[in-house]
Amino acid sequence: MWDKPAALNMLADLLFVAALLGVLYAGVTYAVRLPAFAINGIRVATPLEHVTRAQIEELVRREVRGTFFTLNLASARAAFERLPWVRSADVRRQWPGGLEIVLTEHVPLARWGKDALVNIHGEVFEAAFDGALPVFNGPAGAAKEMTIQYNHFRRSLAAIGKTPGEINVSPRRAWQIHMDDGVTLDLGREHVEERLRRFVATYPRTIARMSHPVDRVDLRYANGFAARVPRLPPAADGTRPKRGV
Repeated sequence: MWDKPAALNMLADLLFVAALLGVLYAGVTYAVRLPAFAINGIRVATPLEHVTRAQIEELVRREVRGTFFTLNLASARAAFERLPWVRSADVRRQWPGGLEIVLTEHVPLARWGKDALVNIHGEVFEAAFDGALPVFNGPAGAAKEMTIQYNHFRRSLAAIGKTPGEINVSPRRAWQIHMDDGVTLDLGREHVEERLRRFVATYPRTIARMSHPVDRVDLRYANGFAARVPRLPPAADGTRPKRGV
């Protein structure tokens, strides 16, 4: 090989190109880490109701690492999504040294027991909230199903001017509604929508006309329902009667 000038020249050229590329790589690597390319501006592109500017600035100081070129966008997005009210986040670079942040907040629909919230997509999340919300009580993993049923219950009961204030579902999927007027509806596990529809259809000529207030309605009957009136005087045998409809 040493007696082949053409091969030696080619090898020298290759070594020169490799060295040049190495120098260029080192130079670019050094340049992109210079303070001149530091992140110096944050723009939040979406209006926020629950996430504060102070939370965003604190998170940027604590979590966002690197310059405009070296910032790991996936890590930054994950950091924003750990904020209590953030459902999803998108982080984009803005030349020459800024970040644009698009945050989608949870929209609360109900309380999940005493410790968490449920958003309008049926997802459970943890955040502080002082407003009035209906309450969902159910087994783990039931929040999405309860969200769907709650929306159906709410639309159905609106026809008689009622609102579901609490929804309970047992591990065996027996449903119960506590309405805003204090009345409890026992719907059972089967034909839930049909039973509620029957109650709403007959309410104006039954429960609404009763002279004593009702505190519980059992809808788990094939052709009717039973209403409990707690303030009725005891019957002759000392028992407290139910009103069946």
